[in-house]
Amino acid sequence: MFKALIFVALFGIAFSSPLSNSALRSLGGSIGARKVVPKVVDVAHVAVSHASGDDVHAETLNRSDDVRADGFSTVLETSNHISESRNGDVHGNIHGDYGWISPEGEHIQLTYVADENGYQPSGAHLPTPPPIPVEIQRALEWIASHPPAETYDH
Repeated sequence: MFKALIFVALFGIAFSSPLSNSALRSLGGSIGARKVVPKVVDVAHVAVSHASGDDVHAETLNRSDDVRADGFSTVLETSNHISESRNGDVHGNIHGDYGWISPEGEHIQLTYVADENGYQPSGAHLPTPPPIPVEIQRALEWIASHPPAETYDH
């Protein structure tokens, strides 16, 4: 969410900055005798000020995209340890995984399936529900083994 907010702010700054006379004339406009000085914004510094040196200078190490009549596959690897691979079939089913190194230095790996049952991610870092308490599990088993008797007198 924060990245989206930064992007919108930078987008607004970029489009609210005045154009120089020559740039405006090339678009077919004119602003008269007033001299306009373009505003320079160091977008790279603002947008990635939180990124480490490796992230700022990351390079693509491996990229492959294969689109076929029966599906597709794509692979991406960067020098800052970001990786992604996806395979899809003609029915819209996609299997893939992606990973990166967290700011704490932990390797995060997420595997997913997207098919007729929806998006199903799995990974060691994802939260899991707590176990069902023994008493509740016992009650559920009892309810399942003792269905209600049908006694309708209508």
